[in-house]
Order: sequence, then structure tokens, then C-alpha cells
Amino acid sequence: MPKQPNRFGGGAQTNANGLYFEQTTSLDDALYAAGYQMQGRTVYYDGEKIGLSVPQKKFYTYFLEPNGIDYSDYNSKEWRPDEAFVNFTNKTVYIIEKKFQNTPGSVDEKLPSCDFKKWEYTKLCAPLGFDVEFIYIFNDWFLDRRYSDTLEYIEEVGCYYFYNEIPLEALGLQNKKGRKIWQDME
Repeated sequence: MPKQPNRFGGGAQTNANGLYFEQTTSLDDALYAAGYQMQGRTVYYDGEKIGLSVPQKKFYTYFLEPNGIDYSDYNSKEWRPDEAFVNFTNKTVYIIEKKFQNTPGSVDEKLPSCDFKKWEYTKLCAPLGFDVEFIYIFNDWFLDRRYSDTLEYIEEVGCYYFYNEIPLEALGLQNKKGRKIWQDME
């Protein structure tokens, strides 16, 4: 059953350097729209293998396990990212967590855990020589002033956040088609 979009949040347009994320979009779709090719979980540009797009459990089955990493040797539990982009070019894993709200709730208390999650993912990826970046994608709900301390903390601990989209540069990529990635979604 497909996800129902959040009708309460989200922006209308993105610029030429961004990937638009809604609850119903995937990193795969956004990469394809930006001019990248996909073969299975592998991302290519002009025939060159540049990375992996691996959501949830696929982060383990397509990246960690084939490279000899058993999560239980490093973490006490399996952490599953909403989306992850493994960039072979700059040897960085970008963990992407999408947070969409329309009322206050438990997500508010989970947001400051980004540095802990980044630490856990770093333990998994460091033996492979990969750095880790942790990125939140928020809807407009999180523009509210009540989140200012939380957002400041996210930045302070070396994590990142964007609203409704993620700039390609944040994944170490470029827009290969030189045009808008997503048109006005309304």
C-alpha cells in the first residue's frame, strides 16, 4: 500500500540544484530525474559507477554485508535509515531521515538523537574507509520557532537539515541535466 502524502506540509518548488523529497518520493526517483542512471541499487553517471542508493534494510544487504560488515560486531541493534546514499567518489555515506509533522508529538524528542545515530553509523562505515554525514529532511512544520534550539543543536553536533528538498551538493553530487529536478508539485 503506497504512503499517503502529508497534505499539511511541504514546499511547492525546488531550485535547479536540489532534490525534492516528499513522503511519496524516493531518492532513486530523484536521482533518476537529475540525470543519473540506476541499475538495481547502483547509481551510475555516463557508465561510471558512482554510488549506491540503499533505503532501510538494503543499507545492510547491499553495502555493509557484501563488504564483510556484520552490524552486531559494531552496534547493539540494526539502525535502518529512511534513505542512504553511498558515494563512492568521495567515500561518504549520507544517512537521510525524513521527518514530516502536522502536530506536536514524539518526533520532537527524537530529533536531537542525530549525533548518536551518526556515531552508530560511523562505527559501521569506518572499517570500510567511509565517512558518514547525517541529514534530516523536514517539512515546513519544523520552520516554527519552537524548533530553534533543536535546529541549533543539530548544527552544533555536525548534522544537517533541509526543508522539503536536499541540495545535490549535500550528497557530493551535481544536477547532471542542468535543469529543475522537480516541477511545482501542485
